[in-house]
Amino acid sequence: MTRTGGERIRAWALAGALIVATIGAAAWGPGARAADPIRVGFGMALTGGLAAAGKAALLAMEIWAQDTNDAGGLLGREVALVYYDDQSNPANVPGIYTKLLSIDQVDLVVSGYGTNLIAPAMPIMMSRDLVFMGLFGLAVNEQFDYDNYFQIMPAGPDPRLDWSRGFFSLAETLAPKPKTLAIVGADAEFSRNAMIGARAHAEAAALEIVYDRTYPPATVDYSPIVRAIQATKPNLVYVASYPPDSVGILRAAKEIGLKARMFGGGMVGLQYASIQTKLGPMLNGIVNYDFWVPEPTLNFPGINEFLAKYQAVAGDAGVDPLGYYLPPYAYSYVQVLGQAVEATQSLDHKILGAYIHGHEFDTVVGKVEFGANGEWARTRVLLVQFQGIEDKSLEQFTRPGSRVVLYPEEWVSGTLDYPYAE
Repeated sequence: MTRTGGERIRAWALAGALIVATIGAAAWGPGARAADPIRVGFGMALTGGLAAAGKAALLAMEIWAQDTNDAGGLLGREVALVYYDDQSNPANVPGIYTKLLSIDQVDLVVSGYGTNLIAPAMPIMMSRDLVFMGLFGLAVNEQFDYDNYFQIMPAGPDPRLDWSRGFFSLAETLAPKPKTLAIVGADAEFSRNAMIGARAHAEAAALEIVYDRTYPPATVDYSPIVRAIQATKPNLVYVASYPPDSVGILRAAKEIGLKARMFGGGMVGLQYASIQTKLGPMLNGIVNYDFWVPEPTLNFPGINEFLAKYQAVAGDAGVDPLGYYLPPYAYSYVQVLGQAVEATQSLDHKILGAYIHGHEFDTVVGKVEFGANGEWARTRVLLVQFQGIEDKSLEQFTRPGSRVVLYPEEWVSGTLDYPYAE
């Protein structure tokens, strides 16, 4: 049965088994294709802690599949998405990809969402020499050094350092120059990688680290953590957190009255409309990473058309209504794969991997070129600051100026409000 994206998403709560999404089959009609579909297999977080992001990513991928099929498919064949719910649990990932490859015999594979869900699939990809497109994994390939891994998140060629480079580059320009730094993050792979980079930047800038700790992922009360940070009187506070943590830490910082000059850096979740409308003016002054915001410097060809399609169905699908953060990149990582297939006229993974390494791709997030380690050849992790947030309405976050770009220089759209404490 062919379902719309919204209907399919509403059915996820009832469907625990394999879902095969053949997009646009009705449009082609019976017998319109002599060959079987090209099947793209993956696990995705449709339940569990990462479900909100996973569902938004899947909706974007469905839009890509529909767009691709409307344009004639790949190699004259329609595209089908074959996926399982990984339940946001890394332990489920190896079994999912083993089944996709051994039983379902998919033609192409891409990752689920996030560092913790990508890493467990890597040994399977490596054992079969498969091209593996990654969706927002930080420094995953540092431990594997796999030639056919490609990461759509614009971290850059040295992801651990590039992830926080903007935060510390901006700090270097401040007067008086900051002298002390607090680092805090969850005891999980993403946060640990981000904190490694922050420490390296601190050493290079001769910053004294006055607080450097992780907290258990199940932490609920962040007040003791923020009080401990406040007691060290840091000039800068770098946070590497997941969405629930980001909300808790920010609320605790406001309640306690954190006096840092610059606060934020690596807080996942502040990019989501649901969290933005929950926190409202509490966000003002926060300096944080992002990947796309509605600033005039980031008006890439195709991005507005994609967002219009996404936003038209996001409400019924129950996902992030704006879709600025993850969805454009979820569309783009399968867009890259599709362009490679069409350019090479092949599904041979050796051929595809060599082509992706050697070419630049036009995507809805701009031009993408991969370095030797499968990361972006050049970083485009944005450093943005929330400014002028007046209330908890959604519309204000669609306007330029609500999150001005401070770094990299090529994409700057505003100036820093400083210090955070004021």
